[in-house]
Amino acid sequence: MGIGRYMARELTKELDNRSREFYEFVLPAIDMIEDGNDLVVTIDLPGFAKKDINLRINGNVLTINAKRDPEEALGTVHYRHRPAKIDKKILLPLSVKEEDKIVGKATYENGVVTLKIPIPKSTNIPIT
Repeated sequence: MGIGRYMARELTKELDNRSREFYEFVLPAIDMIEDGNDLVVTIDLPGFAKKDINLRINGNVLTINAKRDPEEALGTVHYRHRPAKIDKKILLPLSVKEEDKIVGKATYENGVVTLKIPIPKSTNIPIT
């Protein structure tokens, strides 16, 4: 194999690794919508099993952890970008006191996690 071919293959491999790292950084796709008394967070996690997804809220940070075992390749792998793990922290647009516990409800369907987080009630301050 010529040196040019070897360098091209190594460059392609490095670009694939950098691209995969980028996708792991930006994934998963997330939407946050305030719906009445709840903040609804929709998280796309296709290919991850429900049992391998962990959600945690601490203060105003939502932590998303998901992992899956890499699939065994039956032949030559030419391209692989689906992440094997996700470790993401998202700032939530709500403030929670450390002593308050947020109890959300999450559902999982077709690779999409929908998390409903109750929005802490605010108190109006009367002006006298």
